[in-house]
Amino acid sequence: MAPTPSGVRTAADVVTAELVAQLCEGVIGTGRTSSHTPFTGKKLAELPESTPEDVAFAFHRAREAQRAWAATPVRERAAVLLRFHDLVLRRQNEVLDLIQLETGKTRLHAHEEVQAVAVAARHYGRRAPAYLRPKRHMGAFPVLTKVAENLHPRGVVGQIAPWNYPLELSVGDALPAFVSGNAVVMKPDTETALTALWARRLLIEAGLPKNVWQVVIGEGHVIGPAVVQRGDYVSFTGSTRTGRGVAQIAAERLVGASLELGGKNAMIVLPDADLDKAAAGAVRGAFSSAGQLCISIERLYVHESVANAFVERFVARTKKLRLGSALAYGADMGSLVSQKQLDNVTRHVGEAVAEGAKVLAGGRARPDVGPLFHEPTILEGVESPMAVCTEETFGPVVSVYRYADVDEAVELANATSYGLNSSVWGRNGRQAREVAARLRSGTVNVNEGYAAAYGSVQAPMGGMGDSGIGRRHGREGILKFTEPQTVAHQRVLPMAPSFGMDDAKYAKFMSFSLKALKALRFR
Repeated sequence: MAPTPSGVRTAADVVTAELVAQLCEGVIGTGRTSSHTPFTGKKLAELPESTPEDVAFAFHRAREAQRAWAATPVRERAAVLLRFHDLVLRRQNEVLDLIQLETGKTRLHAHEEVQAVAVAARHYGRRAPAYLRPKRHMGAFPVLTKVAENLHPRGVVGQIAPWNYPLELSVGDALPAFVSGNAVVMKPDTETALTALWARRLLIEAGLPKNVWQVVIGEGHVIGPAVVQRGDYVSFTGSTRTGRGVAQIAAERLVGASLELGGKNAMIVLPDADLDKAAAGAVRGAFSSAGQLCISIERLYVHESVANAFVERFVARTKKLRLGSALAYGADMGSLVSQKQLDNVTRHVGEAVAEGAKVLAGGRARPDVGPLFHEPTILEGVESPMAVCTEETFGPVVSVYRYADVDEAVELANATSYGLNSSVWGRNGRQAREVAARLRSGTVNVNEGYAAAYGSVQAPMGGMGDSGIGRRHGREGILKFTEPQTVAHQRVLPMAPSFGMDDAKYAKFMSFSLKALKALRFR
């Protein structure tokens, strides 16, 4: 695997002092902190650092702005999202540079975030008025009881966004909150804050009042609890361990929370699969964003009748992947984001090999390309209790297992406490979908690794078990940011004895009425 040629442009060309000052305008922070690029490990930008007191002020400012924003007609709020959609696509090169420099991704993998944000902005920009429209329901008594369901914004959402998808998992998650009339106080990861701040600047340009979106920057253990303790609703994406703590704080405060957490995602290759397509899909599913993707594939189950042929194709494709750090299209896989991630990957691979696993491709760090690069790695012979067998690696490592029949494959795929994403490959679409329905995961892709389900934004996306609670996308992805209110207007007759009825006659009348409503097939 040879590195791609170095790009002409450098971090200094992209991240200027002027740009940082523009992006940080309005960020509340009395201290200073720094971000770094994983491509070289060098300092990328100096940023304001927020304290818990700064977080409190950010919430105060957001609450003041939220009242007027909530009073803005929903179609006007939705129009902001549609203008933002156009701005993101028009100025995508700006944010692609930032995403690459902050995460170490290839440009194509960074572009997945642009696609995801544009799709979410279009969907909620078009569908929010219908999602949020007051609904009529049948009342206790037909005609006599008129019932309407109103949806009110929760207020100010506390959002904690991760480093691995700094555009999509910051503004992409916030868009339905904004269009439903909420303000947001968001804590991005410090190392990827510039991308989130770029999105904020563009959304303000599209028409969002600037104080409706507050960004605070700082260490998670310092200001993260302050964000969770003040939000009227909490949106968190990150590790399962941290997510449990967030859920506990939210539960104590009796506020809602959505949590997208970790995964140990499985891919099943059925006996009738197109092996060339399945191998190409496995490369995308396992090594996109260097495997630093909650829904990436880490466990690969192949039917024993086609295992040798599949593995040969998969290994050959993996060995051809090009590592690179250029701010341009061309590289197939980029860098890990931090020394912590690299250490975890090397630990998982090293322990597995020491305990008998075999490296079929990759297996080494690549400091010759950059300080945090690691080769895309395929392991075979992985068994419990190897860490790579059960723990989330969150890096470019996938383990291949062989199975004898479909029931065994389903059992093995479901043998985890996680349940975020799965993948099934087979020529017989009906059979593949039947297998998919048996898998315990929030999304399942047939003949694709992860993008088909995630990109289908009208459908919900989220995890089961240790992979979290709540959903993003679709109706569920916007209604979670609202409080439903039922308004029931009783007319003519009260819900009590009337016209001289005593209690016994009223009870008899109600019993007759209930039987009649069932006979007339009222619901």
